[in-house]
Amino acid sequence: VTGGAGFVGSHLTDKLMMDGHEVTVVDNFFTGRKRNVEHWIGHENFELINHDVVEPLYIEVDQIYHLASPASPPNYMYNPIKTLKTNTIGTLNMLAPPSPCMLSG
Repeated sequence: VTGGAGFVGSHLTDKLMMDGHEVTVVDNFFTGRKRNVEHWIGHENFELINHDVVEPLYIEVDQIYHLASPASPPNYMYNPIKTLKTNTIGTLNMLAPPSPCMLSG
């Protein structure tokens, strides 16, 4: 769950965890808050990764819920480029499979 420490992402994380899924939250805490998911820290089915989705991330997952976006009018006004990069490059990074040379080190 990218943006899993945000308002919507943390509620989705709660639901997935309560349903018994293994959940990896990827968040850079630009607008999300660690306190929104800290009750899951230490649970065997939960992993929290502090990472900006604008940068590639290579982890194995079965599903992607891409909710990383500082999508509010103040964020667009304050930092429009960051918001656009998160929405576009972040989406590409989450959907693009890594190339074999990236996996080999």
